[in-house]
Amino acid sequence: MTEDHRSHQFRDSIEDAAAVRRIPETPQTRAPAYRLAFLDRDFMLRDELRPVRLQLELLKPQMVMDERGIESTVVMFGGARIPAPEHRDRAATPVLASLSHYYSEARRFARLMTERSLASYGREWVICTGGGPGVMEAGNRGADEAGGQSIGLNIVLPHEQAPNGFVTPDLSFNFHYFAIRKMHFLMRAKAVVVFPGGFGTMDEMFESLTLIQTGRMKSVPFLLFGRDWWESVVNWQQLADAGVISPEDLSLFAMVETAEEAVAVIDGWEAPE
Repeated sequence: MTEDHRSHQFRDSIEDAAAVRRIPETPQTRAPAYRLAFLDRDFMLRDELRPVRLQLELLKPQMVMDERGIESTVVMFGGARIPAPEHRDRAATPVLASLSHYYSEARRFARLMTERSLASYGREWVICTGGGPGVMEAGNRGADEAGGQSIGLNIVLPHEQAPNGFVTPDLSFNFHYFAIRKMHFLMRAKAVVVFPGGFGTMDEMFESLTLIQTGRMKSVPFLLFGRDWWESVVNWQQLADAGVISPEDLSLFAMVETAEEAVAVIDGWEAPE
């Protein structure tokens, strides 16, 4: 923040951060103990500072999105390995190649929702993805094609990865903590849509459904793209028949096949009383 935005008259931390670079070098000033705490990387990365890092990781995207005026999002989960139709020949398996049409549906759905978002000057219905390839790329791509902004919530992984090129740069975030990333997925969510995917997609799907089921999150339109896919990987009815979930839990989500059908479900959705 600049000095003009300060709500106090104290000396700004930015000024002191600049000032310490000009102090004389002595054994005392070179010692780690002398470093300003917020500029001391070794100190900030200590295990004891984990609660502070958690807070910072929650606060930074929150402040940026608040400053951009973003009030609600449409969260898109889905497989990173699903190729665009023009690249289906590069898919690792024939099944992945056959799923490429979901890339197209995700792209079209994001474009439709972003056209709606533009009516609110990009404050409502902002597309939010995990920022990676596959379905995530499709979501950000569709938003970009509509001329709107979109969010990418990346996370540092052991293998090299980077945000896809369609995420709005000023809304491209990177996380260390999965838990904080998940919070940011859902804090502004006005709708959640889930495309076929693997462990990550199912983790996000089930955690979100659990929050709604237990009343820890308000109900929102929750859409699963591809009935054949989801009914083949999850025996939903068996869960209800066995009693491990209630029969009414099956109404927490709806299955759709196309972008237009998804938009229609969102438009017709009524919050449960």
